[in-house]
Amino acid sequence: MHSIRTLTHGSAALLLTAASAFAGDSGKAPAKNPVAPVTEAPSSFIYDFELKARFEYRENNFDFNDANNALTDDSWLLYHARLGLGWQPTPWFKIYAQGQDAREFDSDRPNIPGVLGAEGDDTFDLRQFYIQLGEEKKGPSVKVGRQLLTYGDERILGPLEWNNFSRTWDAAKFHYAADKWWVDVFAASLVTIDPDGFNKSDLFNNEGLGTNQMLSGIYFSTTAFDFQTTDLYALQLHQSGGTDFMTFGTRWKSTPKAFGPWDYTAELVGQTGEVKGKDLAAFAGHAELGYTFDTAWKPRLALDYSYGTGDGNAADGKVGTFQNLYPTNHLYYGYMDAVSWQNIHDINVSLKAAPTKKLTARLDYHAFWLADTNDAWYRANGVATVRPISPAADGYAGSEVDLTLTYAATKNLSFMAGYSHFFAGKYLSDTGASDDADFAYFQATLKF
Repeated sequence: MHSIRTLTHGSAALLLTAASAFAGDSGKAPAKNPVAPVTEAPSSFIYDFELKARFEYRENNFDFNDANNALTDDSWLLYHARLGLGWQPTPWFKIYAQGQDAREFDSDRPNIPGVLGAEGDDTFDLRQFYIQLGEEKKGPSVKVGRQLLTYGDERILGPLEWNNFSRTWDAAKFHYAADKWWVDVFAASLVTIDPDGFNKSDLFNNEGLGTNQMLSGIYFSTTAFDFQTTDLYALQLHQSGGTDFMTFGTRWKSTPKAFGPWDYTAELVGQTGEVKGKDLAAFAGHAELGYTFDTAWKPRLALDYSYGTGDGNAADGKVGTFQNLYPTNHLYYGYMDAVSWQNIHDINVSLKAAPTKKLTARLDYHAFWLADTNDAWYRANGVATVRPISPAADGYAGSEVDLTLTYAATKNLSFMAGYSHFFAGKYLSDTGASDDADFAYFQATLKF
């Protein structure tokens, strides 16, 4: 295991040095393997534009306490604008850059990204900037520079598009695509938001503020079995402070209509290594079974279960909490973002239907239990906790209902609206205030 980590770390460092050189010394520089949405003009120039605005209302989402008028019990408006420009004179060469301006209006929260859940402001900055050599859909290709990383269902690694400024990486990636399989080998450092300066990746932050964080890995996907897509992956996260661990996983997703009206998804993940100098051994799993009815609205009824291990003993020098890496948790564990894929049992029943070609409605009901009350209840960011660790508390955290409506008005304009209600469980009443919480939002997106 040590030799594998050393080889992975060394290769990753070499790749990332190339990525950093491309971006400049100062750092100013399919869901399976996506590229930016682009429009190609006859001159081989590429352009895209996105404008997104979302109004949010939240009550008790952080403290579950009606008696406390917290800064997070408020409403605000989020907005971002993205402009991408590129040049692709041949199928095997492409250069692309995308800028982004992201703001939060009319909020009492600190105007600092991540503090009390705030999105904050990030004045026009560089979101993507890369060179790609080779054709992505066949044979070998290499992409170096600031880019997105999206794999599988994004439970482990995704761009987190719900977040106003989302997630990007300074990375070097080798990609090879054949008829029925593809593989990526990459090394990447997360770009952190700096509201007062240029956004830099953690590894190459030359002001001494980073943790030398680096994520490297191999992701393989195949459709050799006609009835499903099969993914296998191995990821290494390394950062200063004694954190260096491996994540091994597999994902199985049924091919549409391979089993008639039935579909399924399963993902199993194991981890080993060290977190802050402590030995890590953790596991997570997800399974989903769906059925689509052959009626006009094409309703799909699904049942899914997600589990992430917790830590049974904080004093034993070991870590049992599953490390959720860099996912898009918002898609899976309730739209209120109160839960992540860590120390949790989540049972979800969902119903999705399309009353018209342009309108889709979805209703989800989640029930949450902590896997181990000797560990914390982790929010969607995987860092913040709802309450201090309370071993004597009942494990039932509560339940959440999410109603979501999406409407594609035109090819370029779409709308999304939703309402969520969290029913406080016994864990909350055992540990403090236990009032229900509400979340409502309306979002408009314009893309070209």
